[in-house]
Amino acid sequence: MKSSIRQGHIIDAARADGRVEVVALAERFDVTAETIRRDLSSLERKGLVHRVYGGAIPLARLGYEPSLTDRVGAQTDEKERIARAALAELPDGGSVAFDAGTSISRMVDLLPVDVEFTVITHAPALIPALSARPGVTLHLVGGEIRSLTLAAVGSWAERAYAETSTDVAFIGTNAVSVTKGLCAPDLREAAVKRAIVRRAERVILLADHTKLGRTDFGVICPLEDVDLLITDTGAEPELIDEIRAAGVDVLVV
Repeated sequence: MKSSIRQGHIIDAARADGRVEVVALAERFDVTAETIRRDLSSLERKGLVHRVYGGAIPLARLGYEPSLTDRVGAQTDEKERIARAALAELPDGGSVAFDAGTSISRMVDLLPVDVEFTVITHAPALIPALSARPGVTLHLVGGEIRSLTLAAVGSWAERAYAETSTDVAFIGTNAVSVTKGLCAPDLREAAVKRAIVRRAERVILLADHTKLGRTDFGVICPLEDVDLLITDTGAEPELIDEIRAAGVDVLVV
């Protein structure tokens, strides 16, 4: 069976059942699990499904946002590599902004115990790891906490970032494209991320390959506002070339 035909059956099943599983699909089509994963990656790049741990769910419309549980279980190996590479971009002292996001959360977990800098974040989930580093001066931004991302949003959060200036900001995003820049499905999340970017001397984007080449409803900032993108080897070379041509340094790990 041609991959295009098989992928058509996969998306039909995802829409009918609300979710498809890699193991079940491999048995159904008598192919390897790796073949199904490639099919799901192709469908995700086309904006038809979102990959989650063990399978995928259909994207019925622009603005879909997976739950935190689904995001934590997706692309774990890639996020680990991205997080470890991001550690090399930490400043020696100074100030850092940490966005909410699973790759950034993993990065914070990996921080050396002896780091010394000032941190501002609107992600309460990062508090345990950051407060365990005695050299970190931690500022927590308040606001309404979104259940999907456990991030503070709203005018309070935006104002807090507007009143600060950081040396480096580590941010995440749901979608990255050369034409639309960085995007998120929720306008409030996009606004807070935009406030972080505006007040940072250097912006480092942590985004696995499933985020590249996609757009979403809420625009965060143009791609040119990003200084460095750290992504994984699953990214399509053509997309990486386009991003670099737009003036962004790219590190593939």
